[in-house]
Amino acid sequence: MRRAYAILLACCLALFGALAAAAPAQAAAQTVTNGTKFTDTSGAAVQAHGGGVIKVGSYYYWFGEDRNADDTFRYVDAYRSTDLKNWEFRAHVLTQSSAAELATAYIERPKVVYNASTGKYVMWMHKENGVDYSQARAAVAVSDTVDGTYTYQGSFQPLGQYMSRDLTTYVDTDGTAYMVSAANENYDLQIYRLTADYTGIAALVANPWPGGHREAPALFKRGGVYFMLTSGATGWSANQQEYATATSLAGPWTSWSTVGDSTAYNSQTAYVLPVTGTSGTAYLYMGDRWGDSFGGTVNDSRYVWLPLTFPTSTTMSMSWYPEIAVDTAAGTVTGTSATYNTLVARNSSKCADVPNQSLWEGVAISQYTCNGGGNQKWWFKDLGSGYAELMGRGSSLCLQENATNVTQEDCTGATTQQWSVTTSGSYVTVKSRASGKCLDVSGASTANSAAIITYTCSGATNQQWTRGT
Repeated sequence: MRRAYAILLACCLALFGALAAAAPAQAAAQTVTNGTKFTDTSGAAVQAHGGGVIKVGSYYYWFGEDRNADDTFRYVDAYRSTDLKNWEFRAHVLTQSSAAELATAYIERPKVVYNASTGKYVMWMHKENGVDYSQARAAVAVSDTVDGTYTYQGSFQPLGQYMSRDLTTYVDTDGTAYMVSAANENYDLQIYRLTADYTGIAALVANPWPGGHREAPALFKRGGVYFMLTSGATGWSANQQEYATATSLAGPWTSWSTVGDSTAYNSQTAYVLPVTGTSGTAYLYMGDRWGDSFGGTVNDSRYVWLPLTFPTSTTMSMSWYPEIAVDTAAGTVTGTSATYNTLVARNSSKCADVPNQSLWEGVAISQYTCNGGGNQKWWFKDLGSGYAELMGRGSSLCLQENATNVTQEDCTGATTQQWSVTTSGSYVTVKSRASGKCLDVSGASTANSAAIITYTCSGATNQQWTRGT
């Protein structure tokens, strides 16, 4: 009897251990850097642009656009994470070969919802012909599993008569699902109720802002109030985000109110994710800094994630933070405040400058007449070791010492990106940890566009800087 009991106990412990190993670990608080490309757990770039997130169990699943070099559709990619920082690539869940009409197409803003009645995951997206934007269709795909292969169901204009471009989806607390899309050449933003299986349009619920010229909708509900967050329709260029509220999706909706700065911190709305934990629910703005806006492609785009705050039950605000702290267990999203400084050379009275406000890695830093631009402002991020990273306000890239120049690069923590800052009177010297050389205006030049380099420290005025505001 004792032997049988011992065997049973051993089996139970082994099963418990296997289950524990299979379950995701409790997510720890994580820091996410803004305005950057994200990488997955294999080190590859996360391609989830224009995306949306659905939580299944302990995992958040992120779906988004992964495009060809000419910006045509290649895949909808799926990633998963427990902490919103470490993303594991799961699958290309929709591909060019999924349907004939996807062989050459634009597929944008994929959003996945779960239908508890049918047990299906339903993806909605904006579909075009891959040549121009004349189709203005919504498209649907369905899967039995959240990150499995999605079966393409086709594309159509809602109710057979309305254009449909940028879109989002929302499932209300009663299980009714909705789709919101830009119609009438983006001048209208229409709210539709979906069919019971979530794969079709049942009815037009509202067209609250005719002629408003808004796109990139994100819809969420907080404390009984619906929020609709949108951008203006200016193509790839960033613009002022605006929001409206209502207590019923059918309306009445308020008029638009602005949120964030005039460019949404150089981003466009993709999604608003509620993050619920032991301390409540935080709301995370997920935006794209489109690569096409700075001379690249969609796959060159960067991500801007910011906490939304709510001064009242019907108002919303959003501020810039170079980093955010996300704690999915607690349900909190908070920003890291930063002071940005200019670096003004004593010999020339000119500012360390990223030429042409470039967002690209590898761009060499030079000096230029001070103008207050984000490409002349730097966050001296204290690394707690006597050194700091110098992160650009405009690019979110770090100042890096190289053999012949100083460039902006993805922040990696390398010693070539670590600098000591020593004050002497009214000036500071900025010294590279890697080489021990000082930040220097090449040749003591006073001309615009003169290179900034590192050079053997001499105390000369072209190695003395003031930190302005």
